[in-house]
Amino acid sequence: MNFSFTDEQLMLKDSVEGFLTENADSGIVRQAMASESGVDENLWQKICAEMYWQAILVPEECGGLGLGLVEAVIVLEQMRRFLTPVPLAAGIQSALALRTLADQPQAHTLLAGLAEGRLLGLAHTAARPSWGASGVGVIANSTGNGWSLSGEARFIATGDLATELLVVAKIGSDLGLFRLAADQTGVALSKMPTMDQTRPMGVLQLHDVTVDSESCLSLDWAEQLEAVLDYSRIALGAEQVGCAQASLDQSVAYVSERVQFGRTIASYQAIKHKAADMMLKVESARSLLYYAACVGDEALTDAASSEDLQEAAAMLASSAGDAAFFCAGTGIQLHGGVGITEEYDIQLYFKRARSMEAYLGRPDEQREVLAAMLLDQGGSHAA
Repeated sequence: MNFSFTDEQLMLKDSVEGFLTENADSGIVRQAMASESGVDENLWQKICAEMYWQAILVPEECGGLGLGLVEAVIVLEQMRRFLTPVPLAAGIQSALALRTLADQPQAHTLLAGLAEGRLLGLAHTAARPSWGASGVGVIANSTGNGWSLSGEARFIATGDLATELLVVAKIGSDLGLFRLAADQTGVALSKMPTMDQTRPMGVLQLHDVTVDSESCLSLDWAEQLEAVLDYSRIALGAEQVGCAQASLDQSVAYVSERVQFGRTIASYQAIKHKAADMMLKVESARSLLYYAACVGDEALTDAASSEDLQEAAAMLASSAGDAAFFCAGTGIQLHGGVGITEEYDIQLYFKRARSMEAYLGRPDEQREVLAAMLLDQGGSHAA
């Protein structure tokens, strides 16, 4: 696969970087971390009104930009370089889930809401390490003219801010997808404690929540869930590459200024080698990122198989997860003892990298997926 950015994609990358440089500095991030929500709501409103990134994957007929996964990861990579405290990644995940329900009027309504900046959370897993069907912790029982939902879901990317939720629930041996209002009776949505203060996560608890039949968007959503998780891994990979790049940039800036024994520590060979290792990790992961995004775009139009999507997502998740954690950890070492203190931003990227490494499957778990596809099932590998 040959890949190069179009002129429009290069313009998008430049506009994202320029906007974030002006509007999302470290001070903004730290203010959001100290707030109750963990999000800069003014910045989010500005993005929705001026940049329209929340609508990037929303089809044009629903009021969106109608762009693809490549454009989405361009935005997400740059946003994570700045640790931008807005819930864009959650909106992209929800848009990908709703696009599996393309012909449903309710899906169109919800997509239109995403384009307007409304927060819609996807609730799909109760606990690690099971991210797919086996990890679903909500059970739905038919009441004759509707459904009763009970159980728990964790790692909701909107934190406790969502006004509506897409809830994956077990229906016997199948999976269903339900639409719930966050303020509905029996719904408890709260913030989930995590290591990473720059990205809120939420916990959803349902206690005999009764919904009508129209709130069930799908009675057979198991395959779609797996696809959405793979799309989400591609989006997460963009964040991880952005995190790795920022860790490299900050480390290079620091070692170029830090003087020991009469010269900058960047002049020492051991430091040079560590920086080179970081760069290799970043560029290798970035290459897999845009390959996976291209495969993802093909899968969204049924031009690529689910196996191709799973393989690309697993390769990226393994590489990008390793790259983010390696670069942030090495960045801490290059900063020395001050690297882990609150004064320096590198510790924020380290916490983000560690948190992202476990989300949607650790790198070693993704290598197990690849090994099974390559060896156990006799699958083909990417050319």
